[in-house]
Amino acid sequence: MTMIAAMGRMEQIQASLHQLSAGATVPKAAATPAVAATNADAFAAQLAAAMGTGPTTATAIATAIATATGTSAVGSTGGKSGVDVVGAAKKYLGVPYVFGGEDSSGMDCSGLVQKVYADIGIDMPRLVSGQMKMGTEVASLAEAQPGDLIVTGGGAHILIYAGDHKVIHAPYPGRTVCLREAYMSDAEITTIRRIIPTATAVTGTAGSGTAGIGTADMLSAAFASFAKGGAA
Repeated sequence: MTMIAAMGRMEQIQASLHQLSAGATVPKAAATPAVAATNADAFAAQLAAAMGTGPTTATAIATAIATATGTSAVGSTGGKSGVDVVGAAKKYLGVPYVFGGEDSSGMDCSGLVQKVYADIGIDMPRLVSGQMKMGTEVASLAEAQPGDLIVTGGGAHILIYAGDHKVIHAPYPGRTVCLREAYMSDAEITTIRRIIPTATAVTGTAGSGTAGIGTADMLSAAFASFAKGGAA
């Protein structure tokens, strides 16, 4: 479907949006990350169904909404930024590597990641296998931003990008959590994950069904994603 045809279906989509808003009214102050994520998913499904697109496009639309509204795969980021992630990680510099550890007495690579994100109010899986599926993917090390997670060895190790071509990680037994130059090349990186979106969160009206996210803003974000991905 071309963009012109998609725009021609606007009224149908708007009707779906009104149904979503009416059926899930939550005051902004009481909204939770789970509510925001659920409504974003519902919106993506409704929009994809109305436009006749498949699951892949629905996922792209949901990602666009998450970026525009300051949410991620882990829910609301609470106004935190990648710089906050790096600041939290630096508090653990010098902590000894302990396999299975996850606090200031000792931690491994994924324990460090989970603890750092928990410190700024974001829940993350405990193991690299789960952490490497969170957020959105970053194409290369050159595009990495502070707070992004760098996974190497197919999931054997995970590091926090600190900016300025440096990383913070818990290397291996006998070492401590450290800040060092990013030593890996793109060929050695399995994936880079951005947990906190870089776009400014969109503020909607209090009491909307998407935790304060304006319907028009969601629609704009969704169509922008659809247009960028290219319509058949």
